[in-house]
Amino acid sequence: MQHKNILITGGAGFVGANLAIKLKESYPDIQIFCLDNLKRRGSELNIKRLKVAGVNFVHGDIRNKEDLIFDDKIDLILECSAEPSVLAGINESPEYLINTNLIGTINCLELARKDGADFIFLSTSRVYPIAEINNLKYIEEENRFNLADKQEIMGVSKEGISENFPLGKSRSLYGATKLCSEFIIQEYISTYGIRGIINRCGVITGPWQMGKVDQGVIVLWIARHFWPEQSLSYIGYGGEGKQVRDFIHIDDLFEALKIQIEKFDKYNGEIYNIGGGYENSLSLKEMTKLCEKITENKIKIESITENRPNDLKFFVTDSSKFKNKSSWKCKKNPEETFQDIYDWIKENEEDLRRILNQT
Repeated sequence: MQHKNILITGGAGFVGANLAIKLKESYPDIQIFCLDNLKRRGSELNIKRLKVAGVNFVHGDIRNKEDLIFDDKIDLILECSAEPSVLAGINESPEYLINTNLIGTINCLELARKDGADFIFLSTSRVYPIAEINNLKYIEEENRFNLADKQEIMGVSKEGISENFPLGKSRSLYGATKLCSEFIIQEYISTYGIRGIINRCGVITGPWQMGKVDQGVIVLWIARHFWPEQSLSYIGYGGEGKQVRDFIHIDDLFEALKIQIEKFDKYNGEIYNIGGGYENSLSLKEMTKLCEKITENKIKIESITENRPNDLKFFVTDSSKFKNKSSWKCKKNPEETFQDIYDWIKENEEDLRRILNQT
């Protein structure tokens, strides 16, 4: 490990906290600072976990430059902070979204420039335009939508959506802020010579994710089956739950980042899709069946035919670029991932009931 002082933004969130703890376990001699504004409910539960692991928690906000002043020189920044909802800003001001996801990233880049720190940015598959993805050719099967064999657009294949997929047109305000951050990061790399890596992640999930209706759907689905007094809904595309997403367990994401950190020069300056791929993809309908198997509960699921804003019929990440350059592949399959989340909820039922068992 060439880095000694690591800053993780969004460090009390699901992704940031898990990555911090795993980094500390792998490299006990490094110093890790986790900065978080604790806006998302449930993130406060991670403060104790960080302390036990020997990670420094800093209550701060990347929107404030003053919160990014440290006594120790930072030599690696993992930018994991975000307002992650694709519904953010639709029926409200986008100010918090933009100030966090774009201005906050610029503040972090300024710290990287001043300290000469390396920079890893967790971007999103949501940078790819909604209409272009929904207008691809699909086959409707009994339980899911699947891509047809022949497509008329670059960047899509039997492996899913790759980094070469066209970026024209709209992608949600959330996706736009992340894409704008990508552009600025590339300029900082070029202009100031900092080393940087951009990872476009698909759905990330696992224990300690506080799933909600607009973000963290897998944990939400399992939690609703764990406490079966509540219901769920299949929303849009006929209301049958055939929309498909791939997902990656947080442990598998950590292994990918570990590879990049240890051989930074090899991956420097590039953009990589990091996701679960076809083998880790499920429709909502398939998720329901897996939840029923693991929890042994069935719940009421409503059918709403009207499409939700910014929803996608299908997204599967093609991570071939990173896989071909590294030895990385996902180790956790769907059943193992869902079982991990179920076990976590069961072990922490009382603490999580007030957060996850909500309407």
